[in-house]
Amino acid sequence: MYATLPDGTLTPLYDCWINIPELNIKITMNILPDISDSKSASYPDENAIGRSMPFKSFQNSENRAISWTVHFVVCKAGDQKTIIESLRAFEACTYPMTQTTGGAPYAPPPICQLRCGSLLSDLKSSPLCAVLKSYSVKFDTSVPWDEIGYIPYKLDVDLQFEVVYNQSDLPGAEQIMVDGIGS
Repeated sequence: MYATLPDGTLTPLYDCWINIPELNIKITMNILPDISDSKSASYPDENAIGRSMPFKSFQNSENRAISWTVHFVVCKAGDQKTIIESLRAFEACTYPMTQTTGGAPYAPPPICQLRCGSLLSDLKSSPLCAVLKSYSVKFDTSVPWDEIGYIPYKLDVDLQFEVVYNQSDLPGAEQIMVDGIGS
């Protein structure tokens, strides 16, 4: 696989994307993102009379956290517009949506779907669903930039997600071994 197409533009990674169905936008990666995936479990000490050491019992697990750094590079005319649309989509995912029915004025922010090959879940399974907890972008002035929109020709966006599950589909260890996300 080549990193660039014959015309010099980056080859899209069609199976590495962030999809935001509620906003009708799918952001396909052109460069492999930096991804970290973490989760922890809580095993508090339990004391018992007559034991020389406390024993451990499982209490709960914490949220699964995904850090994802998107690398944007302007390769051709129009990439600046795509970058701005992607930035606005990430920003929107941290704000509540306006709700016109049901009495409440606002609904939760959109849920994102994550896929990057088989890094986060099996390719045969559904994409990983997550909420965007935070985003961070630094506009680097050490690279060339677009003089109309002031978009640097290379920039990175750091995203922090927490995985969410349907209440009826909470994964167990066995299912994680099968597809990485549960059914």
